[in-house]
Amino acid sequence: MEKNRRSFLGACLAGGVLASSPAARAKSPAATRPQGIFNVQDFGAAATGQVLDTKALQCTIDAAAQSGGVVYFPPGTYLSGTLTLKSHVSLHLETGAILLGSKNLADYPAIQPALRSYTDNYANQFLIYGENLEDVSLLGRGTINGQGGSFKRVEHYGNRPFLIRMVNCRHVQVEDLTFLDPAMWLQHYLACQDVAIRGLTIHSRSNANNDGFDIDGCDRVHISDCVISSLDDAVTLKSTIDRPTRDVTVTNCVISTDCNAIKLGTESVGGFENVTISNCAVHDTHLAGIALESVDGGALENLNVSHIVMRNVNCPIFLRLGNRARPPYDGAPTPGLGSFRNVMISDVQAVGADRVGCSITGLPERAMENVTLSNIRIQLAGGGTQADAAREIPEVPAKYPEYRMFGVLPASGFYCRHVKNLRLLNTQVTLEHEDLRPALVCEDVAGLRISDFAAPNSNPVMVLRDTREAWLEANRAPQGNQVYLRLEGQQTENISIAANDLRASKKPLDLGAGVRPDSVLASPPMQPYRGE
Repeated sequence: MEKNRRSFLGACLAGGVLASSPAARAKSPAATRPQGIFNVQDFGAAATGQVLDTKALQCTIDAAAQSGGVVYFPPGTYLSGTLTLKSHVSLHLETGAILLGSKNLADYPAIQPALRSYTDNYANQFLIYGENLEDVSLLGRGTINGQGGSFKRVEHYGNRPFLIRMVNCRHVQVEDLTFLDPAMWLQHYLACQDVAIRGLTIHSRSNANNDGFDIDGCDRVHISDCVISSLDDAVTLKSTIDRPTRDVTVTNCVISTDCNAIKLGTESVGGFENVTISNCAVHDTHLAGIALESVDGGALENLNVSHIVMRNVNCPIFLRLGNRARPPYDGAPTPGLGSFRNVMISDVQAVGADRVGCSITGLPERAMENVTLSNIRIQLAGGGTQADAAREIPEVPAKYPEYRMFGVLPASGFYCRHVKNLRLLNTQVTLEHEDLRPALVCEDVAGLRISDFAAPNSNPVMVLRDTREAWLEANRAPQGNQVYLRLEGQQTENISIAANDLRASKKPLDLGAGVRPDSVLASPPMQPYRGE
């Protein structure tokens, strides 16, 4: 092995990588470095930010790969094009070390991974790239800066390098670094296993499509203790291949973004399984704080989101089962209808949302299943009109999923449609301005439980339309209420109302046309009012 190492170093010297280094002329790197530590300056890196260091840096990586080791970046600025990682190699950027992406697109050769996915359409150029590797890491208190504002967007995605891309890698660790200014996605992990990402500071706002994380078709991923500011989606789980993203934890992050803060989707052909997201603070986010989407045929199931606080987030919660049905790559079969089930969202507080409202929507042919919201307190702008309350919402199954996709919703708080087994427990809606919409509208919901739901006065507070097997308990009508609960639709049946305090409502129950009085079981009994 030592003979091979000496031969490799000789090749680097002969190629001119080290010849210009005075330190290299004076002594051999192999003779002076600590065991397993490979200093990039010993291999000829100029560290001035003016001279392209790609060859020296790659030569250091290749030398470390001979036996495994740490590629060490002392303080300095290292201008580079594409670096290809190797197994059993760690890049360690010391405090004051900056890996600076070249502004010249020619310094990023095109790379096409063997694994096909829809991301083939997004980019084939990267600053740091690894494929089919194991035991690789990026560590240290240094900075990786992509200088992404220097790249012009051509067509939709092309000609803008990712900062990091890992494909089909195992045991990947990324810790403590600062990431700045990617030209496109910042970091993409495709079909990787055992990924640990901790303590990152991310500022991803220099170009379009500047996500924070993209976890795609991966198993066993742990993200924690990161601060993320992104122009596009911040913490993003995807499945652009026909395998799920599963066994993922995300915790203790601070997030701000011009798009969605915590998002599953949009690409969802492989689905999502066994995901838990907790203890995150979200602020100044222009789309949704929590966006869970399955639209490309995958199964989204067994997901917990808890202990999330939000400030100035336009939509706290957006859940969508759609049918865009986009294949993972050209020539692949069109996916079938996906599913969305076994989702719990709890202990969420949000202030500063806009007037659109939150939505939980499936499809007529495929309802969401087993969705529970508990201990939710959200403040929205309000200001909805009677015309907003009367809107009929189109199905648009193939439309791009986003919280504004339906326009202003007919509910000031939650609009729920095509859901089976929906639980709303200890949920509070507050509004900055008077709103003429109901706080809650449920349409085509089977197996509904509403317990301890609180909202400002509106008439009605709740509308249940074509809703079956519903149980309402421990709810209280607001003072001055004229109509608390309105039932509509000929399919509405088996509505149980018990242990509520509706004394403040002039008409606690309003039956719309087509709703039979025997569809309701109330305790204590109440006289339903038949509205016009």
